[in-house]
Amino acid sequence: MVILDQRRLPGEMVELRCHNAAELTDAIRQLAVRGAPLLGVAAAYGMALAAARGDDIGETYDLLAASRPTAVNLRWALDEMRPDPTRERARGMHDDEVERCRRMSAHAVVLVPPDARILTHCNAGGLATGGYGSAVGAMRAAWEQGRVAHVWVDETRPLLQGSRLTAFELEVLGIPCSVIVDGAAASLMGAGEVDIVITGADRIAANGDTANKIGTYGLSVLARHHGIPFVIVAPTSTIDSGAADGASIPIEERDGMEVTTRFAARNPAFDVTPADLITAIVTEEGVHRAPYLASLPVPVRSR
Repeated sequence: MVILDQRRLPGEMVELRCHNAAELTDAIRQLAVRGAPLLGVAAAYGMALAAARGDDIGETYDLLAASRPTAVNLRWALDEMRPDPTRERARGMHDDEVERCRRMSAHAVVLVPPDARILTHCNAGGLATGGYGSAVGAMRAAWEQGRVAHVWVDETRPLLQGSRLTAFELEVLGIPCSVIVDGAAASLMGAGEVDIVITGADRIAANGDTANKIGTYGLSVLARHHGIPFVIVAPTSTIDSGAADGASIPIEERDGMEVTTRFAARNPAFDVTPADLITAIVTEEGVHRAPYLASLPVPVRSR
């Protein structure tokens, strides 16, 4: 299984070869492959690889499922693949995920004001989804309709998925953007330089509470204070109807060495944005508004 090593971007385009599920699990844990929808795609191919090798499917399932606990897409894909762990099924799931991104991006355009100055956090582009993107896909679709003036890209501490990956993708697409330190978002909002905040998601609870990269919750509070729309764009494969609310979403704690090599550190990888701070959640099924318990669609089933 060959993946693009996202740790090396934007400086280098390097392929990483995973020969079994254990190597893929290491690549996922080390963020060589990351992004909730893409983790589902990678897990699907990992199951197909295990089946082709004659490895135990149950052991492969457990190994991959434990690699990143917050992104529900990963376990969803494993459940979908378990009855038929073939390469053809994995490819079909990959194609479906890309198509979902295109559809949700088209729906999200109506929420983007003319000449929008958009602020985004982390990375939710083609690199995170297997193609096209969720939040970045929405920006791409809006840009193609002439609705985007500029994108502010949070650097996204501590691993800089914004400044390394989102800025790189926007540069390739030709969309004007500037990287900002995470702490600059408040002053930009206060100065009237942000019209809308758009992010992706790693898991959406049944009531609309949404887990995303650490720092997203703070942006939602700032957006509410400044009267700025706060929009989540994610596929229905990210919805976890079994999680009643955000308290039911497991939050991954990563090694403090990612923050500092000298001092003790707390390093939660995600936080949860309460549903009442979210203006709208956009999936491939359309634009959903509160109460999300009634408006969110059921999680997608793969063909």
